[in-house]
Amino acid sequence: MTGHLAGHSLKSALPLRFVASYAPKMVRTMQSNLTPTAETYEGLQGAYDHFNAKLFDGLLPGALITLQREKIAFGFFSAEAFANHGHDRRADEIAMNPRWFGIRPVKVTLSTLVHEMVHQWQANFGRPGRGRYHNKEWADRMERIGLMPSATGKPGGPRTGDQMTHYIVEAGPYCQAADELLTKRFTLSWYDRFPPPTYLQMMPAPIGVDLATLGVVDGEGEAAQPKPIRDRRKSKYRCPQCEAQVWGKPNLKLVCGDCRVDFEVAELGRQVELGA
Repeated sequence: MTGHLAGHSLKSALPLRFVASYAPKMVRTMQSNLTPTAETYEGLQGAYDHFNAKLFDGLLPGALITLQREKIAFGFFSAEAFANHGHDRRADEIAMNPRWFGIRPVKVTLSTLVHEMVHQWQANFGRPGRGRYHNKEWADRMERIGLMPSATGKPGGPRTGDQMTHYIVEAGPYCQAADELLTKRFTLSWYDRFPPPTYLQMMPAPIGVDLATLGVVDGEGEAAQPKPIRDRRKSKYRCPQCEAQVWGKPNLKLVCGDCRVDFEVAELGRQVELGA
């Protein structure tokens, strides 16, 4: 997760759209000739607003939702990642990995959105763990809304740690809120036609994907073994005088060659939910 400033507030960053206003728009998405961009982001924004109202009492300030093809993540959260030209406004980023949209059920994909919304809640109203560590406060909030934190994605897995995912609690608050949303003809209309290769080789018939168009032959060859997850955290460092910036491993001690001053940490490793 990116660095977070103690005591900061994003309550004025972006306006909220409540359930009453977005529900008709989601129906129109399925019936109109919206562009792929508008159709995709209107659906994600509608889902964000719905879960904000149902699971967070409308407290979250809004976020800039992006699509990012992360190799090891279903999604990630980055606090105050965006600023507005000409205005003193910042917005958090919630990134979703579209490579999994055609593979995972919509309800599961949306649980990743809510997973990142819990990180946003903690960044604005709680005390996030160091770096990308998912701490007890985060885990308790996840469990409260019906997403059980688990490092393995299965019952009995550790509730806290650097590399975390979750599973949906049957009949829990998230499950009920998602079921309500999905009865309103909501769907994620667009998905990435090129899912992670490892998944394609291990699971030869993913939902909504025509393997023949991807050059993958059903049942031919041995199943590939999952690649081990490597620690890919990167932190941004900035010279406080000339503002030169570099990326590197966390906790590096760097000195600007021109200014002869120590670099400052500008951005810590991002908080991600691990995928493939």
